[in-house]
Formats: sequence, C-alpha cells, structure tokens
Amino acid sequence: MRKTIITTCAAAIVCGSALAKGDNPFFGKYSSPYGIPPFDKIKVEHYKPAFIKGMEEQKKEIEAIVKNKKTATFENTIVALDRSGKLLNKVSSVFYGQNSANTNAEMQAVSRELSPLLSKHSDDITMNAELFKRVKYVYDNQEKMNLDKEQKKLLEETYKDFVRSGANLNAEQQQRLRELNAEISMLQLTFGQNMLAETNAFKLVVDNEADLAGLPQNLIANAAESAKEAGLEGKWVFTLHNPSVMPFLQYSERRELRERMFKGYTSRGSHGNANDNRDIIRRLLKVRAEKAHLMGFKDYASMALDTRMAKTSDAVYELLDQVWKPALAKAKEELADIQTEMAKDGRDFEAEGWDWRYYADRAKRAKYSFDENELRPYLELNNVRDGMFYCANRLYGITFKPLKNVPLPHPDAQSFECRDADGSLLGVLFLDFFPRASKRGGAWCGTYRSQSYENGKKVTPVVTIVCNFTKPAAGQPALLSADETSTMFHEFGHALHNFFKDVHYQGVSGVPRDFVELPSQVNEHWAFAPEVLKVYAKHYKTGEIMPQELVEKLDRSGKYGQGFATVEYVAASLLDMDYHVQEVPEDVDLLDFERRTLVSRGLLSQIPPRYRTTYFNHTMGGGYTAGYYSYMWAEVLEADAFEAYKETGDIFNKEVATKFRKYILTPGGIDDAMDMYVNFRGKKPSIEPLLKNRGLK
Repeated sequence: MRKTIITTCAAAIVCGSALAKGDNPFFGKYSSPYGIPPFDKIKVEHYKPAFIKGMEEQKKEIEAIVKNKKTATFENTIVALDRSGKLLNKVSSVFYGQNSANTNAEMQAVSRELSPLLSKHSDDITMNAELFKRVKYVYDNQEKMNLDKEQKKLLEETYKDFVRSGANLNAEQQQRLRELNAEISMLQLTFGQNMLAETNAFKLVVDNEADLAGLPQNLIANAAESAKEAGLEGKWVFTLHNPSVMPFLQYSERRELRERMFKGYTSRGSHGNANDNRDIIRRLLKVRAEKAHLMGFKDYASMALDTRMAKTSDAVYELLDQVWKPALAKAKEELADIQTEMAKDGRDFEAEGWDWRYYADRAKRAKYSFDENELRPYLELNNVRDGMFYCANRLYGITFKPLKNVPLPHPDAQSFECRDADGSLLGVLFLDFFPRASKRGGAWCGTYRSQSYENGKKVTPVVTIVCNFTKPAAGQPALLSADETSTMFHEFGHALHNFFKDVHYQGVSGVPRDFVELPSQVNEHWAFAPEVLKVYAKHYKTGEIMPQELVEKLDRSGKYGQGFATVEYVAASLLDMDYHVQEVPEDVDLLDFERRTLVSRGLLSQIPPRYRTTYFNHTMGGGYTAGYYSYMWAEVLEADAFEAYKETGDIFNKEVATKFRKYILTPGGIDDAMDMYVNFRGKKPSIEPLLKNRGLK
C-alpha cells in the first residue's frame, strides 16, 4: 500500500508541475466573474494534482511556523495556521461539492485514492509536537496578548482542536489514532458510494397502464421520461429517488407494487452484494468506539457531543423522550384512521409499512376534503423560488438578480447575485433542483467558497443549494409538493446563514452541529404563511392566486400526519444514539439490533426509521454521527424563535429580523451557541412551541 501511494503521489506531482504552467484552473486566480470556480474548465484530472500541491504548500507553511525563531504569538502562530492551506481549501470545496452533486466513477476513484493521503496530512498537522508547543505557549500566555473576543475564540478552538486530535497522546497512541482516522475516513466514503449505487440500481418497471391507477399525472409523465432514458420507451420506470418513491407510496392503488417499492427502499445496503453496507457499519462502529476510548471518552457519542450544545447523551435522550411519547400516541391515532380506510376496501387485516402513506393520505382527504395534489399547480418552482427571495427582501432588505454567462456547477443549475440592502455584494447563489444518477439523495446547502477575509478585505461566499425535486416532463413546468416547497425554504435558510456570516478567521466560522439547523428550520415558517402565499402561490396556467379556501384547508390539515413524521424522525435519532453510546459495540445482526432497540420503545411495526441502518448516511457517512437528533434540538430553538415574530403580530417585523441577523446569522462560532440564542430572544428556549407546532399538545 505504501509503495502504491508513493508512486501515485510522484506521478501526481509530475502532472501537477506540468499543469502549473496554466492548464490546471486551481493553480491560479480564477478569472471568472465573482471569483466563481471555472466549472467549465475543471476536469477530473485536475483535482489530484491540485490536492497534492495543496498539501505540499500547507506542509511548507506549517514548517515555516514551526521553524520561526521568534517567540510564538497569536499572529505568527495561530493566525498563520488559520490562513494556511489556501490551495487545499480551494480545491477541496470544489471537489467535494461536485462529488456530492455531480459525481462519476472517476471522481469516486479519486476520492478513494485521496482519502488516506488527506487523513495523513491532517494528522501530520495536529500531531506535530513542535507546532502544538507553539500553540500551547500562546494559549497559556493569552492574558498578555490583548486579544479581542474573536481572537480569543480562535485561540481556544485551535488549542482544543489539537487536544481533540491527539496532540497530548504518546507516540504509540498517535500512531494508532492515525490508523483509526484513515480507516474511519475510508469506511465512511465507501458507505456513501455503496448507498448511491444501491439507490441507482433499483427500478420498478411498469408495462401495464392499469398499474398506474391513482398516480398523479406528473409522476406518470416523469416515469415515462425515465423509461425513455433507460431505453424502455412505452413503459414507466419508478426509482428510489424521493420524488419518485414517496409519491408512488402515497398514491398508487396497486398494493403489491407499493410493497415492492417500499421493500426496495428500506432494504438498500443489505442485499449481500458488493454494495452491502453491514460489514462496513460493524467495523465502523468498532473503530469509532476505539477512537473515543483512545481520546479518553467512554463512547463515541460522548466524544462527539463534547463540542455541541447538548453536551451529553443524557440530554439528547431527555429531549427525544419528551417528543417520542406524545408522537407515538398521535401515530396510534393515525394508525386507527388507516385501519378504518383499509376496512372500506374490505381489507380487515393489519396495515403494513407500504400501506401507511397511501391510506394516511386517504384519511387526510376524508377528514379535511383536501388533496395535496391540489397545491401543486400553485407551487411552480420558479414562483416558489421568487417567494423565497421576496421573504428575504422583506426581512433583511437583500435582493437577488439572475446571472448570465457565469460558470455553472451543472448545466441544470440557476445562478444569482445576492446584494445587501446597501447595495454591497453578499455573494453568489446556485440552485440545482432535480435528481440525476450523479447526485446523491436528499437536499443540502454548501459553499464552493466560504466567507473570509484576505488582506483585510472581505471575500464573499459562493453558495449552492442542491435538491432532488420532482423533475418536470419535457415541455412542462416543475410543480412542487408542499414538502419540496418547505425543503427549498429550509435550504435557503442555510444559504442566508452563509451570506450573513462575517468572521475574520476560518477557525471560528462554524457553529455546533445542533445549532446549525436553526437558521434553516426557522425559515420554513414563511413558506406557507397566508400573507406569503398571496405573493408567490400562483396557478401556473392562469396566474390565479391560491384560493383562500385552499389556504384554509392547508392550514387545518397541516398538523395531520405529524405522528408518523415525528416518530420516524425520532426513531432514526434514537437509533443513531443507541449505536454510538455502546462502549463496546455488539458484533450482531444490525437489522436485529435495529428492531430490538426500537421495538422495546414501542415503535409501530408500520413505521420504519426515516433512515434504516444500512442507508443512514447522516450518521454512517460521517456528517451527523451521534448528531441526527440535531434537527429536533434545533427545532426547539426555531419554534421558540418564530414566536418572537408572532408575538409582535408581524412575521416580517424588521426589529426582530435585525436581531436574528445580528445575533444568530452573523457571528459564526465566535459566541457560545446558547449565548447567541439568548442574545436574540432574551431567554432560553421552551419546548412548548415545538409540541404545539407539531400538534403533539
């Protein structure tokens, strides 16, 4: 392995030196407008040389810090370290953004090849004894250095990062930590690649028109397009991408086909093939636990929570239990409604998982005379987007203008310039809406360049929102579901956080994992506010504003189904925690562990966790490990935060919005997360608004 890596690196360096003459876009200043990465010029073969060169440059920068004969100071050590790795950050932000949104076999191979090199590079920095000695000197003598609040926070975080990364371990322990870090990185990467392959592998091919009974026309049209792309013209292909599988389960009258889709979706990663994730997960849990023990923690959850608002697993379980019990009671009420609807069809047996969405939708229609499909004609994608921009303008005075002739991360993406109320540039926004085989599932917001400062001048971010919304049939507009509309507003909340952030050091740019969803989740409240719907919810054919009767139906029915939605979410959160509070992970059948841990809490057999173990990328892929609870933690914050607007009688109250921007969206990680919230709200949050919003109280 070592010989292979050395050979590869050498080849890359030779390639890099050739490309440095001008062929590699990463080796110079971007000439494209706004400093947008030149996506049209970047090729797969550019990434590896840029990564190699980026690591080499940062290594030299670290050596310069260590060899500096002058006494360690905040500026010559902490700031120098924070500003190191410019090229590496530059290529990383593009590569990992594209690897999620527009990957291919070549990029996946590059990511696997780079994983151990990057892991070693990171460890070489955090386990550099001479570097840590300088960092510690500054940390121990900070009282003499007249640091401001942001500088103190950077120093504190830098020191803690070194300690958390093994700087205080002995040589033997550090070597083991290096091995664990490399293995964890590769296991997480493999998990994600397997999951994408499993999702793309399943296709439900329908060749009998009668089997389309109950399905909305837009879903049928999309399935016909998918069939055509697969060389099956005249048939219909349904996939496990959310815009296909979820409405199929909700509307298909063919129970046996719903069963096939449901089982295909919930069995991903457990088929005993090359993409089976079970052995990977078992190994991953063991090495994570070993890493936690090495770092002095009793389990991995304790290590992960050490830097978050929750602090302890007990605090996480306490929150989840408060929501679990009323949610389970509400889900049982919904199950009774489902059994009633099934009885109308002469089905007097117990409902299964593939029955829930279909019969819950029927029950909702029966109770409220409301079909969610009635909303779609009023939720044309570009109108929803403009409504989202309208809300941001009303709240913060910012504006968005379409951009032309700029490089795009994918041909499907839209691009916008974002400017503040005073006309100053806040950044660039990309919107990439539709699923494709090269894009992982779900929705997310990321950056191709983060906000920073360079030579005292603010560098604005390049932000991207990536979704997997229902793709329109050829010549038709994209009509969103209510859930997709909420998702767009949600991800835009993350984008606003990126645009408004104003920090001088990258080491204080982040916020705790269980705080990061506050800006996104609070932004969802505006999506279906009646005064907002009047602005953007226009019928795509007639331009008619959504009728008041439909708005009222939406409002009345909005809390129906929250039992199911809350239970499936909390079940996944509990599962994530249960895996990572194990001091010695059990070497067991993972699906059996999943059943035992959730059935013991009363989970209904008809409701699987939102993500089952073998495709739970949030935790097994590394982003939300021992952290999936964060959405619920943040929901306590955001539900209470929105009350601040409601209490004024104006959801666009400028004074409240200004405080939210100042205390929540701007400081990055300079302030303690709870202090940030209390600065905004004037008090700590209550769980009551959350329970009320979900109809659980």
